[in-house]
Amino acid sequence: MAHNNYDYRQAPVPMGSQITSAWAIVSLIAGISSFMIFPLFGAILAIIGGSIAKKEIRNGGGRVSGNGMATWGLVLGWINIAISLIGLCIAILMIMGVFGAGGLAMCGPFSDIMNGYY
Repeated sequence: MAHNNYDYRQAPVPMGSQITSAWAIVSLIAGISSFMIFPLFGAILAIIGGSIAKKEIRNGGGRVSGNGMATWGLVLGWINIAISLIGLCIAILMIMGVFGAGGLAMCGPFSDIMNGYY
């Protein structure tokens, strides 16, 4: 009798049948919404969701897709975080009076122009 090496415990996965990672979809939607609806919350969710999706895809053995969506979710999340930090720094500098219309008018060649001496 011939010995069969087929493993009966696991059903074979048909070629071409992949599932898209739900975390990749969440990451992309959160990354897009971080620019329109939920600025900081959406960015954080996009980064967390993208990281989880990448791990899920890597460990999926070819059955899980959505790598592009997860990557774009991560990229959009990090871009939104960077823009938020730059905006926060500018806001702090404006509050301190270092940067802004008042700060530029007080010193240098701008003071003569603003005061009408030029």
